[in-house]
Amino acid sequence: MLGFWKKLKTDAFRRGGIFVLAPMADVTDAAFRQIIAEIGKPDVMWTEFVSADGLVLAPEAGRKKLLKNLEYSEIERPIVAQFFTSSPENMKKAAALALELGFDGVDINMGCPDKSVEKQGAGASLMKNVALARALVRAAKEGAQGLPISVKTRTGYSRPELENWLPEILKEDVAVVTIHARTRKEMSKAPARWEFVEHAVEIRNASGKETLILGNGDVKNLEEGRMRIKETGCDGVMLGRAIFGNPWLFTESQPSLEEKLKVLIKHTKLFEELLGGYKSFAIMKKHFKAYITGFDARPTEWSFGRGAGDLRVRLMDANNADEVERIINNFINI
Repeated sequence: MLGFWKKLKTDAFRRGGIFVLAPMADVTDAAFRQIIAEIGKPDVMWTEFVSADGLVLAPEAGRKKLLKNLEYSEIERPIVAQFFTSSPENMKKAAALALELGFDGVDINMGCPDKSVEKQGAGASLMKNVALARALVRAAKEGAQGLPISVKTRTGYSRPELENWLPEILKEDVAVVTIHARTRKEMSKAPARWEFVEHAVEIRNASGKETLILGNGDVKNLEEGRMRIKETGCDGVMLGRAIFGNPWLFTESQPSLEEKLKVLIKHTKLFEELLGGYKSFAIMKKHFKAYITGFDARPTEWSFGRGAGDLRVRLMDANNADEVERIINNFINI
């Protein structure tokens, strides 16, 4: 049932817990994951979430674009493919595809609050349809043929209701349940409530299941993650937004501005190499500010402005990786 998670659990006991990277649409794509893996890999990585319906039903061009979201490099292992759907048959086929593509596990998104996803009966709406949620897990198991199946979800839909929701998922013997410590109604507007992760652990313990419980929400670094593990008794922590501009997150090191800028160049080139023609270059721009945030303006003038603020402005006007490299090199070499 646990698959590769079983060894991770044993190893993590000596390290204070399991630390994994959250799947984030248009953020943790193949390019960024590869950069993170090269600098300091988490214990597990996820793909961006992918529509199982699209993989099965979309015309060839649409399916080809979706398959780009399932590309990965060997240095990212163990890596889990995440899917969303309300169709058990399509989930089965997507899980079979994950097996064919060599993934280490399959994750079912049962927490996404996006309205277009919920209209399909997928994502967070599954918390209101327990029978379908359980059917999706069974279908994934059938398609994945032995790969560990996990679920990412929330504390509840309109209100916390783990005591009604989580036991039903545990009955399907999933390997991992990741609890985003907010309800669907709260989105990300309210602070994460980690007491519900602790409650999830209590429910898991009472069930007698081996399922691992990971907590997710507002964790800024590994030190805070270790504190949350100690407080709640969960098996590990999933970190998300803290990775923005900081592929060093899982190394706990503090790179210089120049080191960050050189990695930004590499990240941008890799994005263009792997995803150019499939994703808009504008997606990269959400990373630019994040890489530079936290640094004071440089004391010396440079060719077209002054300081990190000017650098951000120039980068936001860039249209390709070559322009990004030129702008950054001009900044570094002043």
